[in-house]
Amino acid sequence: MADVKFPMTPRGLIQLKDELRRRKEVDRYKIVRAIEEARAHGDISENAEFSAAKEAQSFNEGRIKELEVTIALANVIDPARLSGDKVVFGATVELTDGDSGDEVVYMIVGEHEADIKKGRISVTAPVARALIGRSAGDTVTVRTPKGPREYEIREVKFLPADAD
Repeated sequence: MADVKFPMTPRGLIQLKDELRRRKEVDRYKIVRAIEEARAHGDISENAEFSAAKEAQSFNEGRIKELEVTIALANVIDPARLSGDKVVFGATVELTDGDSGDEVVYMIVGEHEADIKKGRISVTAPVARALIGRSAGDTVTVRTPKGPREYEIREVKFLPADAD
């Protein structure tokens, strides 16, 4: 596990650090207050509020540990410092769907910062895996649950990670 690194953009690292700070400095204290209030209601053995607060505390502490490990093992790659014509981590790729003709744009990011609604796909996603190492003009076939899909790579560019 010590050799495992999590690739991510600088933006992804900032998001994880922000979540960690919020969980430690805000959520942790809200949960402690909720536990104290529930305890004040008397018998905790049959107190649903107490049980829910303890469960929330357990989840929050687990997520804090997970975030700390992920941040410690982060391999931050700034797409703005990359160049070339091949698709690699951090690339923004313009594609044309071979079936529908629709154009889509994806930025290939780390697993922890993927958000399909914002056009950010994980480097481990099937589409990203099919694109890695390819260049503009190449056609790739991606296996999806609905069957194979073809995409033509229109352009490969490297933008700052915070460009939406």
